[in-house]
Amino acid sequence: MEKLIVRNGIDNLDKYTHLFEGKRIGLVSCPTGVDKNLKSTIDILNEKFNLTALYSPEHGIRGNLQAGAAVDNYIDEGTGITVYSLYGNNKKPSPEVLKDIDVMVIDLQDIGSRYYTFLYTMSYCMESCAENNKAVVVLDRPNVIGGQTVEGNILNIRFKSFVGMYPIPPRYGLTIGEMAKFMNKEFNINCNLEIVKLEGWNREAYFDDTDLLWINPSPNMPSVKTAVLYNGTCLFEGTNISEGRGTTRPFEFVGAPWLDAYKLADTMNEKGLEGVIFRPIYFEPTFSKHKGELCKGVQVHVTDKRKVKPVELGIHLLYEVMDMDREKFQWLAPFKEGGHHFIDFLSGTDAVRNRELEAEGFIEKWKKESNNFKRLKEKYHEY
Repeated sequence: MEKLIVRNGIDNLDKYTHLFEGKRIGLVSCPTGVDKNLKSTIDILNEKFNLTALYSPEHGIRGNLQAGAAVDNYIDEGTGITVYSLYGNNKKPSPEVLKDIDVMVIDLQDIGSRYYTFLYTMSYCMESCAENNKAVVVLDRPNVIGGQTVEGNILNIRFKSFVGMYPIPPRYGLTIGEMAKFMNKEFNINCNLEIVKLEGWNREAYFDDTDLLWINPSPNMPSVKTAVLYNGTCLFEGTNISEGRGTTRPFEFVGAPWLDAYKLADTMNEKGLEGVIFRPIYFEPTFSKHKGELCKGVQVHVTDKRKVKPVELGIHLLYEVMDMDREKFQWLAPFKEGGHHFIDFLSGTDAVRNRELEAEGFIEKWKKESNNFKRLKEKYHEY
């Protein structure tokens, strides 16, 4: 299949110069913020306009930090511009860190998942800019897992967190620019928002259907297939089961020292889930859960990315792993006494942890919720 020739928002700046000329510009970005020639958005804005501040999401503006690692304010070596942290205790920009800008530009490669923190870095920036009379410009990029499929439950706002702040499904089928429009209107952020649009992308296209070069959006997101599976296997982050961090296949490997790899693979393959096949595997994480221990489990191989239903896969796999040894399987404890379990934040409900339904029951219930969202999101389509 011939690759689509796609121009990201950063490649279309010349059509939108009126948004930047004569303005003091702040930029929220990460290593994916590059043009077709892999030139950094930081350097492009610094050369063409008046770039006065940089803002770092999780993993750092240069991508040098693992998930959850602290980000402090620092000076960017390439430009000498101050980088303000938008992670840890400073997720929402304060008036102080916005004082030297007129417009905040956001150039982040989202991966199409409710769990991914870049969405909420963006929404916090939008909120703060609305409150401090600053404009917001989003340089759009493709949804790496396509713009059509919607899957999963709508988050219950009782369980809102930095891995899910709004009542949206895990897989929402919008570009980051479209999601900015959606959040701005549906959740009454009401900032002064402009989108620098993509060219050449369509809703059927996954990232690897385009001529764009893949750059890891975060350290544990090495491929499009990883992004496809993430909406399901990320649920294991809320358990004592390894989701493959510390291996070459995060979110494709799932296992623990006590599991039966062959039995688990056979059980999952018997379900006949579309677009995937399960292989028994042994792996030893170099960091994160079960570091240095031999884990037994499965590798989820994607055979047809368009047929995979990752949320469906995730809930089936979660409960099968739980049932293999209910005594050893554990939900991660709440971060603070009296708080919610992390699985509740990820799944957007406590029903998964309490196993109020079996996998098929959740899947049927969630289809209704995702179908409602699919109808709602269509009015925000730009492509």
